[in-house]
Amino acid sequence: MTSHNSLPFCAMLPLLLSIFSSMAAIASGNFYRDFDITWGDGRGKILNNGDLLTLSLDKASGSGFQSKNEYMFGKIDMQLKLVPGNSAGTVTAYYLSSKGSTWDEIDFEFLGNLSGDPYILHTNVFSQGKGNREQQFYLWFDPTADFHTYSILWNPQRIIFSVDGTPIREFKNLESNGVPFPKNQPMRIYSSLWNADDWATRGGLVKTDWTQAPFTASYRNFNADACIWSNGASSCNSNSPSTSNGWLSQELDTTSQERLQWVQKNYMIYNYCTDNKRFPQGLPPECSIS
Repeated sequence: MTSHNSLPFCAMLPLLLSIFSSMAAIASGNFYRDFDITWGDGRGKILNNGDLLTLSLDKASGSGFQSKNEYMFGKIDMQLKLVPGNSAGTVTAYYLSSKGSTWDEIDFEFLGNLSGDPYILHTNVFSQGKGNREQQFYLWFDPTADFHTYSILWNPQRIIFSVDGTPIREFKNLESNGVPFPKNQPMRIYSSLWNADDWATRGGLVKTDWTQAPFTASYRNFNADACIWSNGASSCNSNSPSTSNGWLSQELDTTSQERLQWVQKNYMIYNYCTDNKRFPQGLPPECSIS
């Protein structure tokens, strides 16, 4: 006999999605477990039982943290809420980096601005200690009003920067054309909030207004679907099923390529690949290869 009190499946769906969403949040990272606050003398804080991390900057110091693990390829997600109000002169950096003089690095940097003016999202890729691959964007939302997800997909074929699931930049492995690609050095995740008013806002013309301090950026919902590097070996070389590492061969499908082109057409404000004045001897080789 069917109970008149039972809900049809379509009515239960929002509840089920809510339950699954909660489970996913539980499965995501814990800042106590995954990160160490490395500098700032108390200005970096882990709160809410490890679910929230905040970095602060005042005139005396900024602050920063790094991952306990090193990674060799992965899909890294972090939700950030940036410094609100007059953030001119401040930089919030969130990046992957190896060590040494020929380091690799994959950068998100958020350049603060005067109240009402947009943040600039600055991206760069270093390989073997060489960068100079900057692309800069405005965002299509206010990154200080709420948390948004900033993701780095790094596999042997490509690096994809994404914002809320929308790709904004792809850097392909073009080693066959003589372009170094980060693939041999494990990297940690780093983030910092610091004063860079000598260059960050309008080339250093706008200085940090310390009457607005402390400046605070917030982090939550870290997730690393990644190969952990430990004692010279990758966790992905063990007997892990390949189905769980789909990101290792992920590429942009047609829809994602269209979204990437939409962002680059409407929101990109600087591209090193079109800066002929900067490269009078010719643009870097990757700029002429699609």
